[in-house]
Amino acid sequence: MLYNNEGYLDSTAYQALKNIEEEKKIVFICSPYKGDIEINTLRAKRYGRYAVNKRQVPIIPHLMYTQFLNEDKHEERQLGLDMGLILLSKCQEIWVFGSRVSKGMEIEIEEAKRRNILIKYYDIHCKPIVGGDR
Repeated sequence: MLYNNEGYLDSTAYQALKNIEEEKKIVFICSPYKGDIEINTLRAKRYGRYAVNKRQVPIIPHLMYTQFLNEDKHEERQLGLDMGLILLSKCQEIWVFGSRVSKGMEIEIEEAKRRNILIKYYDIHCKPIVGGDR
């Protein structure tokens, strides 16, 4: 917003907001969902909080789409995966959490590679895995 709420030019506020926006990356959170859904949901929320604490903007499709799509219906699960891949295409990085890579995660990681999106790997405690960046 280049003008303040009174309609006057306010380049200082505009530049400050622009600087804040520029330093944040949109990061795709890639972690298991199926299996122990309760624990995996809690972990995904923790991973999102971790990204926010790192001043990034997390995208966590498996927390969002599972609120209204049925994971047990193949067509709806596929729809959720497809929409997640669209969101991934808008991200600067993908952060992969945990040591287990699910089928859905494999698809997301392969798409990130295809799009040359930076991949970072973390354990379930949000500790970077040394040599895990690709």
